[in-house]
Amino acid sequence: MSSGEIFIVVLVTAIIMVVAALIIGKLLAPKSTNAQKGEPYECGIPTRGTSWMQFKVGYYLFAILFLMFDVETVLLFPWATIMKSLGTMGLVSVAFFLLVLVLGLAYAWKKGALEWK
Repeated sequence: MSSGEIFIVVLVTAIIMVVAALIIGKLLAPKSTNAQKGEPYECGIPTRGTSWMQFKVGYYLFAILFLMFDVETVLLFPWATIMKSLGTMGLVSVAFFLLVLVLGLAYAWKKGALEWK
């Protein structure tokens, strides 16, 4: 089997498994037709007014920064496991990766994105 055929087999298998899981979940899930289930509420207290309210952009910025450094950590684990086989070029590429992230952190810090106001 060539690598292209293996890729097609894996892709088709993944699609079939996802579709099967969705269908089985739909068939086996408990069903309740209570009208109260469709009403929006928070902690059992009925809402007052509109549920669309604006949040400060700082919350979103803080979350994006957290995700950025979380992904950085996830990407460093595979590198650390094969660090010896990568050699100097692997070390330089990861150093560049970390430099870009540190510059991004310094920029966000300078702009005040990490201050909770």
